[in-house]
Amino acid sequence: MGLTTFLQARRDAAELGEGVWRRAHDRFRRGLDRFHQILERLPEGEVLEQTIPLANELADLLLRVRAVAVTAQAAAPSSSTDVPASRDGRWSELHRALSKAGNAVAQCAEALAMMRCSGACASGCAAADAVSRRVAAVVEQVAAAEALLPGREQP
Repeated sequence: MGLTTFLQARRDAAELGEGVWRRAHDRFRRGLDRFHQILERLPEGEVLEQTIPLANELADLLLRVRAVAVTAQAAAPSSSTDVPASRDGRWSELHRALSKAGNAVAQCAEALAMMRCSGACASGCAAADAVSRRVAAVVEQVAAAEALLPGREQP
């Protein structure tokens, strides 16, 4: 483990704790890493050019997910696998939205892998559309998590 990795791990432990908020953030990050690993194996061409903006959009969401997890850890600290209790169920809903976002990123990676395996894909093919739909689902879940943060109006 290098110094940078060590310092990042300490920062993560300080900001995210070791509980459900850290796990939700890490799940999202692992899915994003997998998406980019698959993206790197796509052949040069139109499909890659269409997919790069989607990959950038997902990468931009990581900072938002981290901000949600850090805020949640500060407001409702967690050091176990139990979601902190709340009278209105806010923390359960927030954790659910973050978990759904992490699962949706994994589904993005899966859709991208299926697109890669299916071979040549022209603009607007069903496989490329599936990746776009999955990215939209991730954006939706992150926005839902942000809306559940303390001080924000619930929908």
